[in-house]
Amino acid sequence: MPALIEVKNLSKYFKVPAGMLHAVDNVSFTIEKGETLGIVGESGCGKSTLGRTMIRLQEATDGHIFLDGEDITHVSGNKLKEVRKKVQIVFQDPYSSLNPRLRIDDTISEPLRNSGLYARSELKERTSTLMDLVGIDVRLRQSYPHELDGGRRQRVGIARALAVNPEFIVCDEPVSSLDVSIQAQVLNLLMDLQDQMGVTYMFVTHDLSVVRHISNHICVMYLGEVVEMSPSKELFSSTLHPYTKALLSAIPSIDIDQHMQPIPLRGELSSPINPKPGCRFFPRCPYAKGGCIENPQVLEEVTTQHFVACHRVHEING
Repeated sequence: MPALIEVKNLSKYFKVPAGMLHAVDNVSFTIEKGETLGIVGESGCGKSTLGRTMIRLQEATDGHIFLDGEDITHVSGNKLKEVRKKVQIVFQDPYSSLNPRLRIDDTISEPLRNSGLYARSELKERTSTLMDLVGIDVRLRQSYPHELDGGRRQRVGIARALAVNPEFIVCDEPVSSLDVSIQAQVLNLLMDLQDQMGVTYMFVTHDLSVVRHISNHICVMYLGEVVEMSPSKELFSSTLHPYTKALLSAIPSIDIDQHMQPIPLRGELSSPINPKPGCRFFPRCPYAKGGCIENPQVLEEVTTQHFVACHRVHEING
């Protein structure tokens, strides 16, 4: 299938007193229509910043973002308004992302009114349709956000994101603040909506079990860089980067016959401020050698569709 999203050498830096903080650094990938790309990594690795930069909530420092083959990196004015209708976001916290002074029906109908796609007479029907689509009872349409539980609030956030029929949605850790049982409901809802509407997702999370369930492909990020990228099944069956190996080793298993020894990551984090050209994982990597700190790490295709940024990958994996 053709790629809906293409990111080329995208970077986002923030100026801080000590220099430039490299939140996202030279990231490239594509997302095909109707599929889900999972972005995983520790807190602070740049996952959310990447998503917000891609949909133009933050301006890119360098690189390019293509939507349906069109460069949207620096569009503005009416053109940016058109892009806004095609790309949306579901935020992590379903409470703080909703206006506490707006009732649920007003929250969902607000983007409909602003888009100009619907006549006033159509707003009520379209709002009810969206609430039915995400599983919110009509009796709740006059409620305020504080009157709903976390799962229902997140459903409101999803309905709001779907209001203008976007092609691409960034899901920024949408289930991390929910109970486990509610997480499963919201994940299944997102997958059902993808089947029904053909929407494309980028799913940002730190939970590898969640991203495995929902994603077609996975990118693993570390301090602003992509260190491993592959189809989801391939990543879990043939993990190649030392950082990804450590992440997977920490996943609890209910299989009593499968005993995985967690790989400890000792050492200090490298600073993302004015980073040196070598491997940023070097201080914590159990396989690191002197050359790792000197040589820039380039994302290379090690096996078919499996990319790794580690110049010792063949030594480590035999």
